[in-house]
Amino acid sequence: MINIAAIEYYLPKNILTNEDIANEFPEWNAEKITAKIGVESRHVADASQTALDLAYEACEKLFRTYDKSKIDFILFCTQSPDYFLPTTACILQDRLDLPKNIGALDFNLGCSGFVYGLTLAKGLISIGLAKNILLVTSDTYTKFLDKNDKSNRSIFGDGAAVTIVEKDDSKADFQYVVGTDGAGYNNLIVENGGARNASEKPVLYMKGPKIFTFAIENIPALMNDTLEKNKLRLEDIDLFVFHQASSYMLNYLKNLCNIPDEKFFLDMKDIGNTVSASIPIALKLALDQGKIKEGFKVMVAGFGVGYSWGAGILEF
Repeated sequence: MINIAAIEYYLPKNILTNEDIANEFPEWNAEKITAKIGVESRHVADASQTALDLAYEACEKLFRTYDKSKIDFILFCTQSPDYFLPTTACILQDRLDLPKNIGALDFNLGCSGFVYGLTLAKGLISIGLAKNILLVTSDTYTKFLDKNDKSNRSIFGDGAAVTIVEKDDSKADFQYVVGTDGAGYNNLIVENGGARNASEKPVLYMKGPKIFTFAIENIPALMNDTLEKNKLRLEDIDLFVFHQASSYMLNYLKNLCNIPDEKFFLDMKDIGNTVSASIPIALKLALDQGKIKEGFKVMVAGFGVGYSWGAGILEF
């Protein structure tokens, strides 16, 4: 039904290391951060650099090997848009000099955004509205972080990924599973800066233990429901690529779900948690490392802010 034809990503040039954080907060040390989160460094956007700018750079990398004239729709997932309006996807269409007879829209999701983007792309393809979709996932969460918030500054990094989702009738028509629980909205939130609290600077707050509990209570069922919906067993999946939240959470979920080490991908030590971009970046890394081969079935699962979650299977 759909094929991942290409993936590229872009990370800002500024790097924040664990040593940098430890120098600011002497009660923490670099080894402690690495052991707890699994991140040694993360990339931080310049003050003037936005999610749109990161997406543009990722697209420029992509177009070195992919014919941009084939693109007939842009899906742009971000929670840090350049403007409340207009739509960032529309501006990107112009900056990339793409044709004017294509569709473009933004959608606001975080950690589940890539999986939801795949469902939207599949829907557009299934109704015949598009054949070659540019799925953009780009966020600059670090702009929402208080300088004294050592915990979240250790976790999050900025980045953008761009994925080409193409119609391919030779691929299996795998089904997706999604879920929502808005009761947990205030456990990961930027309260200010929107219409409800417009006058104050936007700052991110995260209740880590609540997010962890949400994940362990919902993601095993999400994985099992996705397998069942597609009439597959765990053994049929060649690789599991989850949202790269933190190494502690991912290793806990891996063991909880009884996923073998060799079938579970985790590589965020030089990137951090890039929110909606984390899964496609991980897929690109896995491809480059030879851990995804032709014919592989890969389960992707995103979960977090919202609460929102989703999973599906990609055939490579």
